[in-house]
Amino acid sequence: MITLKSDREIALMKESGAILAGIHRELRDFIKVGVTTAEIDRFVQDKIESQDAVAAQIGYEGYQFATCTSVNDEICHGFPSSYALKAGDIVKVDFCVDLDGAISDSCWCYAVGQIDPEHQRLMDVTRKALELGIEQAQVGNRVGDIGHAIQTYVEAQGFGVVRDFVGHGIGPTIHEGPMVPHYGEAGKGQRLKEGMTITIEPMITTGTWRMKMDDNGWTARTRDGGYCAQYEHSLVITKDGPVLLTDQEEIVS
Repeated sequence: MITLKSDREIALMKESGAILAGIHRELRDFIKVGVTTAEIDRFVQDKIESQDAVAAQIGYEGYQFATCTSVNDEICHGFPSSYALKAGDIVKVDFCVDLDGAISDSCWCYAVGQIDPEHQRLMDVTRKALELGIEQAQVGNRVGDIGHAIQTYVEAQGFGVVRDFVGHGIGPTIHEGPMVPHYGEAGKGQRLKEGMTITIEPMITTGTWRMKMDDNGWTARTRDGGYCAQYEHSLVITKDGPVLLTDQEEIVS
């Protein structure tokens, strides 16, 4: 199901997104060598609840944590644990905020200490791919235009685009239509309309895009052990172009 949001709903989603983006800004300093992924999860949950919001992922289809903390070859849905981050790791922190029924969703990738130059390039390419996808989120375009822009750029850089997990509509639930693949053909797929709220969240790999699933039934990782980076924004499609709901640059420190 696809819902078109009212001005009131969008305004509240912006408030939710501002909480989420502010926490990501704080994570820039919190994430460092020796911090465990469980400590990241607790930090995020405490920050969400301190602002009278809810960590929306807790209980979603049985998921038990406020965040997904996916390290290195983990593509997504990494379980917070006692694992202590090491220099050279990259960690993706993905979470949702529910503020009075308005949900926002954003993932950000963090380098831990000094990382391999190729992994830094992976992060840079992934973030640029997100920006290129957002540029295509225009009224009248199709979801294929988003995926095509991302895939064309990423594969030209020598990286892989994960197929098994995609962006999606968001609000009033975490996942709704349309599905937003990060690959595909321009001019194909669902047409984008004013008032749609979606996520774009490319997961980009150093090697194969093919995945395998951990025994926990949630955590996906690259089949060849290559690293994966991910960046994600929630946004609303307007007649004047895409507007980010989780823009970290608009948050006042």
